[in-house]
Amino acid sequence: MPRKRGKLWFLLNECLAALRRTGLLLQSDNVLPSVTTLVVGGPIRGSWWGHPAGSLIFRTLQQLAEHREVLFIKLVAGKDTLVHRSLWPEVYAIASAGEPWQRAGLSAAARALEKQVAKSGTVEASGTAAKELELRLLVRCEQIHTDAGHHGRRLESWQHWAGRIELEARRVTPLDAKAALEAILPGAKFPWREVASTKRS
Repeated sequence: MPRKRGKLWFLLNECLAALRRTGLLLQSDNVLPSVTTLVVGGPIRGSWWGHPAGSLIFRTLQQLAEHREVLFIKLVAGKDTLVHRSLWPEVYAIASAGEPWQRAGLSAAARALEKQVAKSGTVEASGTAAKELELRLLVRCEQIHTDAGHHGRRLESWQHWAGRIELEARRVTPLDAKAALEAILPGAKFPWREVASTKRS
């Protein structure tokens, strides 16, 4: 007798279908397409943690984070953004470019941490320097549970990540990659746009 499929299964598949269709999906947003909106059926005001469906949202996000087609990065407005596997070459092209918007004003601590990650491939780290690298897409960041039972972060160089997941060899320029992502969410606050607008003001 087949196993009964619950609400979580249907929500997971709805989120995956939306992600496959568009390529990008925010974890939580009141305007742009997001997991929280799909789970609840509409925008959530304030933190989703306190929402009656908070537990269901959390479990859906957990399942998505473990899915082989999904990459979580801080891509839009500094928020967790889900990127479908079909766009991973674009993400890699942008993240590994080392452009001025990524490097300008980077703190000494962040530069030192970046070198450590590049040398080791992965490093467990937290704090301001780790956040700087994550927001500038200089490393891939993953939430982990430490042996001591705390929440931590594992930073991974993009080169290490690309080798580990056997990234598709399709070549794309950073310029074309940015255009592809911007076409999906026109007007969204991508990090390279944020730096450009700051310089103009």
